[in-house]
Amino acid sequence: MAALISGLSTDAIRANLERVRAEIEAAVERSPVERPGGEAGAVQVLAAIKYVAAAELPTLAAAGVGLVGENRAQDLEEKVRAHGELFEWDFIGQLQSRRVRLIVPHVRLIHSVASESALRELERHRELARPGLRILVEVNVAGEDGKAGVAPEQLDAFIDRSPVPVAGLMTMPPLSADAEASRPWFAALRELARERGLRELSMGTSQDYVVAAEEGATIVRIGTKLYDPGPVADGPSD
Repeated sequence: MAALISGLSTDAIRANLERVRAEIEAAVERSPVERPGGEAGAVQVLAAIKYVAAAELPTLAAAGVGLVGENRAQDLEEKVRAHGELFEWDFIGQLQSRRVRLIVPHVRLIHSVASESALRELERHRELARPGLRILVEVNVAGEDGKAGVAPEQLDAFIDRSPVPVAGLMTMPPLSADAEASRPWFAALRELARERGLRELSMGTSQDYVVAAEEGATIVRIGTKLYDPGPVADGPSD
């Protein structure tokens, strides 16, 4: 397991966040893709905090971060207890059915619903859920063997079986050092959402968020790009 990030700089994170938002705005302006809301403000920057120590979270808030996503249920509980009032919270990690009950009281969105067992647990624990909880269905758009995600041809039936509202879709494209390699998979997810009248598209991370924004993302999940100390200050990055 990677070491937790500590010693973050408010100035560095603020500068990184402003840079990411400016890049997203430029991407939206040059893109011909129609998106819900129609403007860059419709693209939310989610700070991925899997490797951020709980004690560092006030630094993120001071830098202007308003939306965070955690990957692990127990860490989510710990961080919400410590700093729940500072952010909106999403769950972005692989969703283990036995952890659903720990997650649903705290988050507005679960980005990674892709199994029948998860749907059963969402139904079972509906009374524990935060009011307004919605989910994103994770789609295996590239059809990669062994990768989590609902197959596109099974998507309609899966959505119909969801016991909580489906806000949109999420995907993780095949790993590649070239951001452009993600473009066809992001476009495919956008089309799946459009056909079903779904608003939210969670796609794009630190390496390909600009392409994701061009292809219609409404949420991008940023980690390394936010925590890079750059020339502003010395410190660790994730």
